[in-house]
Amino acid sequence: MSAIHRIAPLPLLLLLASPVLAEVPDWSGVADVDTVQVLTDDEDGARRDTTVWLLVLDGQGYIRTGGTRWGANLQRDPQLELHVGDASYALRAEFVDDEALRQRVEAGFREKYGFSDAVIGLFRGGEPLIMRLQPRE
Repeated sequence: MSAIHRIAPLPLLLLLASPVLAEVPDWSGVADVDTVQVLTDDEDGARRDTTVWLLVLDGQGYIRTGGTRWGANLQRDPQLELHVGDASYALRAEFVDDEALRQRVEAGFREKYGFSDAVIGLFRGGEPLIMRLQPRE
């Protein structure tokens, strides 16, 4: 067998080994997950990987942040990649402005994360950006 025949299957193996981005997680299946990774792009194009808390409320995933770079990245470009365990999802952040929903989401984070959420709230200062995780259009 020639060297070409021995090497030829390698690209196929690399393709099979690369993560497949699914549309949307089964939110009920990840409701008990404490942290997820959010990948955004900085202004200079560098990839930013940030660990954040996840809340599932009424069958929908939510994340939030204070005045962070990854939050600014999502304000500039709402496209993100979400990693939950070994799974990856190509999603879009939709900012929540409805005050009643914002209060419900904040209450959900307080209930899920307890004292840690209260401490984070002291350091965050101001109103957090709350984002609903949606499929990309």
